[in-house]
Amino acid sequence: MVPNIRNNFNEHFYQSNYESLIEDINTKFPNALDFRVAETPVFVDKEFTQKMIDCCENIVDVITGFNFKTLTSHGIPANVRVANENNHSHFIAFDFGVCENNEGKLEPQLIEMQGFPTLFAYQVLLDQVTRKYFSIPDNYTPYLSNLNEESYLNLLKEIIVGNHPAENVILLEIFPHQQKTRVDFYCTEAYLGIKTICLTELILEGKKLYYEKDGKKIEVKRIYNRLIFDDLQQQTAEVQEKGKILLSDLEVEWVPHPNWFYRISKYTLPYINHPFVPETKFLTDLIELPTDLENFVLKPLFSFAGQGVIIDVTKEDISKVKDPENWILQKKVNYADIIKTPDGPAKAEVRIFYFWKDGEARPIATFNLARISKGKMIGVRYNKGKEWVGGHIAYFEK
Repeated sequence: MVPNIRNNFNEHFYQSNYESLIEDINTKFPNALDFRVAETPVFVDKEFTQKMIDCCENIVDVITGFNFKTLTSHGIPANVRVANENNHSHFIAFDFGVCENNEGKLEPQLIEMQGFPTLFAYQVLLDQVTRKYFSIPDNYTPYLSNLNEESYLNLLKEIIVGNHPAENVILLEIFPHQQKTRVDFYCTEAYLGIKTICLTELILEGKKLYYEKDGKKIEVKRIYNRLIFDDLQQQTAEVQEKGKILLSDLEVEWVPHPNWFYRISKYTLPYINHPFVPETKFLTDLIELPTDLENFVLKPLFSFAGQGVIIDVTKEDISKVKDPENWILQKKVNYADIIKTPDGPAKAEVRIFYFWKDGEARPIATFNLARISKGKMIGVRYNKGKEWVGGHIAYFEK
């Protein structure tokens, strides 16, 4: 996206450096890296960065509005509504495609957003090793809001751990050591000092939760929640039954509370009006279908990792939908072939992290991740066998 920096990076790229970067991560956390790291980061100039931030702030205006909880009250499926919801999501992630508008100019387009954590800790490690093996200009940073590595990690710890001893705070997931994102869990443990716990390890006594450590029961006072209920519903009956304890009235703090996964999601998109947010409608709100269906994407509200998305939509696809209240129709965006690579151009998405401290009126932009693709969509299944694709980091011009 910044031609002179892109050309310089590509000219000085050495496969051996990339392999050293991967080896470095694998040495720190053996067998933990279970997704592809792209060969290159993404370089973003000031103008494009500001466009993404302006869009995020516009959406935050909606999220902080007095009626947001009313607007999204039906966004939480009844069977996964968790008790004791707080007033805001501690974390929000905004996914922007790097797109080309009708005038051939680059602009961000919001693809999705989530009131849920992402690779907050791993990305810090990725920045460290990227700078170790590649030359990144001094006036480019992955951090936002004038944060740096130290202040970012301090803020992350303040939000997740709060005022509790670290042993009373857990990262909760289903079979965490089998998850593709487990390297982030291990980075979180290393940076914050909390323990990763599987749902199946939780012990319920009255309204309190515990886990075992060195033969002792440790009370769980705060949960850094990485568990997605859609994933829980794909597990065995025994694991699903265990998961029901999370729906009960527990004496525990959530970071973030699970209900925000649904409130700030694809469900929110129809309520956003901004030039960098593609036109989105609930299927139930459509009086008639667009005549240019080929320019829209059909998405289920309650799914993750791109599952169930129909890119080339037909009237037959829509007629087969049995629960239209749980689907949206979204205008397609035109991803730009913007990343120059040795075997042809690639597309990119940038995910902006927002953190929301308790007591603050609004969240702030903090950090990011980038994903690079040569397929129809951003994601592993669309990039099998390809190089210069996968996850990385965006460096913003200061």
